[in-house]
Amino acid sequence: MNLVWAVLILLLANVAAIGVMLFIRRGAPEGGYFADSDRASGVFGVLAGGFAIFGGFVIFLAFTSYDQSRTGSETEALTVLQQYETAQFLPAAVQGRLGGELVCYARYVVDTEWPRMENGTTGDTINPWSVALFHTLRLAEPASNAEQSAYDKWLDQTSAREEGRLDRIHGAVGIIPTSVWIVLFLVAAVVFTFVLFYADSGERARSQAMLVGSVTTVLLATLLVLRSLDNPYRSGVGSIEPVAMERTLTLLEQARSAVNDSTRPPCDAAGTATS
Repeated sequence: MNLVWAVLILLLANVAAIGVMLFIRRGAPEGGYFADSDRASGVFGVLAGGFAIFGGFVIFLAFTSYDQSRTGSETEALTVLQQYETAQFLPAAVQGRLGGELVCYARYVVDTEWPRMENGTTGDTINPWSVALFHTLRLAEPASNAEQSAYDKWLDQTSAREEGRLDRIHGAVGIIPTSVWIVLFLVAAVVFTFVLFYADSGERARSQAMLVGSVTTVLLATLLVLRSLDNPYRSGVGSIEPVAMERTLTLLEQARSAVNDSTRPPCDAAGTATS
């Protein structure tokens, strides 16, 4: 989530919460609405503790998925680079073509798939260059032991690349079920409402404002963090960027220069096929 929007939401929510508390405080009895404040504090501890435990557990699961997506993107990028190296040991008839299609694959990830993931619209689509790589590999006829070994290695790396891609797109469509969101908001609303019953006309206004403001900040900050982890590709602080694949593109250009590969990739800078 954008940091500016997050801070703005927190400020507005606190202003609204403090306003509600001070309004209720005007008609509240001295000492608050609870006759036994100790018992009320115990109930509040149960409610707040329940939200903390449930929210913490969801954050743990969401961060696990976040880390899986990040690791998947790095694995995919590394495998693309390794496949280019492997392609240099395949038959000469497919070396240049495979290298160009790998460049197009990486460009497509950065300039086409990543914006879709930010919008949550990746769905079940595939990278078209993975299909092109498959068809090109079928043209290879390995003859020597080195070529056969490279052919087998390419197949293993293809599986690793696809697994990395699946991990990458796993978090693009949201990982927290709607039912969990409903429970989180319900518990947060119950905790907030319970705090309002601590309105006390005998307390200072600033103390009442601090009471409700601190609770509101904690509840809302937890929900905002969960919202950010729910789709780690949305633009904002902590979002996953295509840094690994961009690095791979740079290294691919260096590798192509090192092996005098002058084959022109069959795509434009965005990974769109040119023929």
